[in-house]
Amino acid sequence: MINIPSLRHETRYGLPTADHLLFNRQYIVGYSYLLRQPKWAMEVMDPDNVRVEIDQRLDSFRPDLRIPWQFRVELKDYKGAGFDRGHLIASADKRSDGILNSETFLLTNMSPQLPAFNRGIWKQLEEEVRNLSKKDKIVEVYVICGPTFFINKPVQVIGVEGGEKDVTVPIPHGFFKCILAEELRGSYALYAFMFPNEKCEEPIAQYRVTTLTVEMWTGLLFWDRLTGGKIERMKSRIGKKLWF
Repeated sequence: MINIPSLRHETRYGLPTADHLLFNRQYIVGYSYLLRQPKWAMEVMDPDNVRVEIDQRLDSFRPDLRIPWQFRVELKDYKGAGFDRGHLIASADKRSDGILNSETFLLTNMSPQLPAFNRGIWKQLEEEVRNLSKKDKIVEVYVICGPTFFINKPVQVIGVEGGEKDVTVPIPHGFFKCILAEELRGSYALYAFMFPNEKCEEPIAQYRVTTLTVEMWTGLLFWDRLTGGKIERMKSRIGKKLWF
């Protein structure tokens, strides 16, 4: 956990650790120099943002020049690799303004995802989270997601080896998404999911886990500014039924 003031809306309930914090206009990334990709990305869902649509998404994929050169991913690292530049913060979450949409295409918001995963269950869950944020009883929805790596499994890489800069990007074994929904009467609901980085055949509900499970696999703390026994029990249990 990073014990700094909640200067940004997204950090109201906590901010996990990372090598480099990247504060974008409507989302935050915790970047890993070792992994050459985010450890996590977080946002507050804005129903007004997702209801309005710009004419089309901008597809302006580009490296993030805020990252030191030796740890930075370039477009060529994904070329011909067979993996999507998978958004963590979805382009469709930032529809109201061109520059907001464009910022989601920074490579610091990307992890290598198999196309069948990225365009399948990951996309489906993104849409369901947007639907959750539109519900009348919901005040705000906080989302944090990122890659998962398992130390007992071999890791494959993509990237350009050799030459002036030898950078490879490890391919995640899977991905997580943790959600905190704040309701009108001041209550909270926690939802958490872990998926393998592959085509997922089961319904989304089959990949639901506890928030504590994601913490243990990732080494990250979520919602650490909410304290006390009640929140710890919520993190260790699968609570309310899904909203869809």
